[in-house]
Order: sequence, then structure tokens, then C-alpha cells
Amino acid sequence: MEITRLSPDDEVGCAEAVAVDSAGWKLDRPEMLQHTPKSFANMLRYGWDMVPPQAYLAREEGIPVGLLTIEVPRYDNTNQTWLDVKVHPDHRGRGIGSELLAYGENMTRELGRDVVGFGGLDLPKAEAFAARHGFEQKAIEVNRRQDLAGLDWDIVQRLYDEAVAASTAYELVTLTGALPDDMLEGMVAVTESINDAPKDDLDIEDDVFTPERLRAYEEAQEKSDRTLYRVIARAKETGELAGHTVVAVEQERPHIGEQHDTAVSRDHRGHRLGALLKSAMLLRLREAEPALTQIDTWNAESNNHMIGINEQLNYKIVSRFLIYQKSV
Repeated sequence: MEITRLSPDDEVGCAEAVAVDSAGWKLDRPEMLQHTPKSFANMLRYGWDMVPPQAYLAREEGIPVGLLTIEVPRYDNTNQTWLDVKVHPDHRGRGIGSELLAYGENMTRELGRDVVGFGGLDLPKAEAFAARHGFEQKAIEVNRRQDLAGLDWDIVQRLYDEAVAASTAYELVTLTGALPDDMLEGMVAVTESINDAPKDDLDIEDDVFTPERLRAYEEAQEKSDRTLYRVIARAKETGELAGHTVVAVEQERPHIGEQHDTAVSRDHRGHRLGALLKSAMLLRLREAEPALTQIDTWNAESNNHMIGINEQLNYKIVSRFLIYQKSV
């Protein structure tokens, strides 16, 4: 088996990688959002915030059989890597996944890192694979999808009206794209509030945010052809930023949106700001993105507060992911 690193400029290789990836999803969980060759190449160019992952395609006699993706954090948790292993269903059961995983673990050691993270669908075969390779389950992440076509907009409006009544000390700011310079510092503190979300038993440090990282995130999303929509809560009396929510809408597939972040600063909780932000965002997207039909979000299964809001807004479970780690 030949394992080669993919370049985002390799159109054929990226298309082959997506074919391997999609074949697995179509068998195991066809509802999952899948890459296009263009979005896969953009991931390899820009990543989430200009720290792109590395991808390696496994071929046997020129036929793509497996895919390894390696996330190498640069802003925080710099002792770790996160691996994703996919094997084409026609070639499973022959040790390809194990060989790709070993390749990723060796790269982790070569990088001077000592913790490997790995995620897999909540399926018996995925659990068995993780256990066989010495991984310990640390958390459960749940992917939910909002069906906008089936959304009861009266419920959204009522949730918004109730939240407005409970948050009279705050105003909303709506933005598209990059933050204004005068909001950047305040948004660092708001974004850091995501560290209060449950980590369960994961061996991870808090995410570290800086103005430069927020700008890198905006740059990566813009270059990846995603439109960022933001709703920000601001205290009327002090002007302090109190919370935000961000949704990215694909330009290549404008019916698809992704919930990137919703966070409320510690000092401003208890005023229904989470519900206010989420419902205001939906009302905005209804006008701004008429082709949008679905929004995907991810939460720790233990994040009961945010899940409660999402369930009011017609989010349904697509999949559960078991998150594993081990030392190498």
C-alpha cells in the first residue's frame, strides 16, 4: 500500500479522497454532511483558522482505498494531534485502517507530541477498532440538524419575544463577515467563554484566543467560500460585548449552513441571551439566505443547556460520535 500526502492543488487526489470518504458515510451514516472536492481542497488550504490539517491518501495498485487526516493544533494543546481514518467499504477488514492509524501515530511522535485523539461513529465496529488500538473513550459529541423547511416560525418568534423581554439591558448587533476593529478585543473575551462548555473526560487545555486568531478564522472562512453571519449581544449601559452566535453558509451549496459558535460571557448569563441570539439569527437568515434549508450543529452530549435551546428550534440528532484519546 502506498500512502502519499495530498496537496490542495491536486484536483484528482482531492476528488479521490472525497470518493473514499463519501463511500464510507453512505454506508455507515448517509445523513452526514459530506465534503465536495472543492470544500475538501479548501480545508487543506485554510483549515478552520489558517491552520490546515494534513491528509494522506492510501492507494493499492493505483486504486484509492483509505484516507488519513491529521489535525495538528498550533494555538493550544500543542502536545496533541487528532486523527481521522476512513477506509473505502470495498476494502475494509484487511488492516488498512490499522496501518493508516499507525502512520498517524508515528507522525505524532515525530512531531514531538504525545497524545492522540480519535473520533468515531457510535457503532460497534468503530468502538471495537478504537479499543483494539488502545484508545479510551473520553467524551460523546452529538451532531444535530435543523430542518428549516419544517421549522415552526411562530415558535421561533415566540422564543425571540420572550428572550427580548428577559434581556432588556442588552441590544443586538448583526454583522456579515469580518468584525469591525473596535469590536475585536471584546470578542476575544466572548469567544473564550466557549471554554465553559463541557469537556467531559477529555485531556485538553482551554482554547486560547487572540485578535490574530479571530482574524485568521475570518480569513479561512472567507477563502473557503463561506459567508459568516453574526449576531452579537451588547450591554446597553456599558457597551460590553456579552455573547454571540455565528452561522456560516456555504456559497457552493447555499442550502447548507453550519452553526460555528454560540457563547455567552460568564458575567452576562441568566438573561436568556442564548435563546435571544439563536432565535434572532434564524429570523435574520430567513431573510438573508432564502435557499438555506438546513443548519448543522455539534454539542457535547452533556451540554444540556444548549441542547435544550436547540430542541426547541427543531434540531434533530443526525449522529453520535464517541471521542477517544491515548498517549503515544
